[in-house]
Amino acid sequence: MAAKSLSPAGTRKKGVGAMLKRDFMKYKGIYALAIPVLAYFIIFKYIPMYGITIAFKNYVPTKGIFGSEWVGFDHFMRFFKSVYFKRTVLNTLIISVYDVIFGFPAPIIFALLLNEVKNNIFKRTIQTITYLPHFISTVVIAGMIIDFTSQNGLINNIIALFGGERTDMLMRPEMFRGIYIISGIWQGVGWGSIIYLSALSSIDQEQYEAAYIDGANRWQQAINVTLPGIMPTITILFILKIGGLMSVGSEKILLLYSPVTYETADVISTFIYRKGLLDMDYSFSTAVGLFNSIINIILLSTANALSRKVNETSLW
Repeated sequence: MAAKSLSPAGTRKKGVGAMLKRDFMKYKGIYALAIPVLAYFIIFKYIPMYGITIAFKNYVPTKGIFGSEWVGFDHFMRFFKSVYFKRTVLNTLIISVYDVIFGFPAPIIFALLLNEVKNNIFKRTIQTITYLPHFISTVVIAGMIIDFTSQNGLINNIIALFGGERTDMLMRPEMFRGIYIISGIWQGVGWGSIIYLSALSSIDQEQYEAAYIDGANRWQQAINVTLPGIMPTITILFILKIGGLMSVGSEKILLLYSPVTYETADVISTFIYRKGLLDMDYSFSTAVGLFNSIINIILLSTANALSRKVNETSLW
């Protein structure tokens, strides 16, 4: 009987299978370490995704997901037609854009400045001090902000010292976004600079020596050697930042805002919190959250495609 020949596709498939089997047998300890991680994502990330179906149902806890009435896109249309749609989306975008403009470059600038410090003791001291706010609880941070911006707080004391008028800053809608962004920069600039400092340490020092021989000063070296050296890292983090443009965290805003500042402080995440947990309108809040996630996916994919086309650096 003649031997049965395998097609090229079948040969490749068999070869890949054999390769994976050999790789698994060789590194089975490493694969075993990945099992808890995979289990975590499957159990807590993927299986609960079925719950988003309540966005298309009139969910009643006593009836469960299967027993609740299917209403299609009613909750989405209800959000789009509500008076809160424009306010929450606009506030979310404004705060996110401010964060991209002012918050995203802050760790880069700080890392570049810190990289120029030659005294290791001073450099490590500054790093430690700037890292500390990242490890402080959001509740404590919010409490500090409330104390500092109150009428008798530190900031008002300084303003009054120079003849200014005291004011309760968190009660003024026009000041809320600025306070939120500035406090976020203070809290995250040190921690955010770690990855940039790591990227800076990987730049070949011979490039600086060549630039110095060519007559480049420190500023020119930073522009022509340092920034291009860390640009792939900046690009990847910028793509991730754009992907989370609609995901302004609710924790700090919930601790700082009040009905007086809703017009400038109320974002999608805080709106979801009020509707889902306080009003117990689970289907409506899920629909709003799903809308927010879809917009983020679109933004992430668009930013990734543009980055791949412009500078050939992308997430996928």
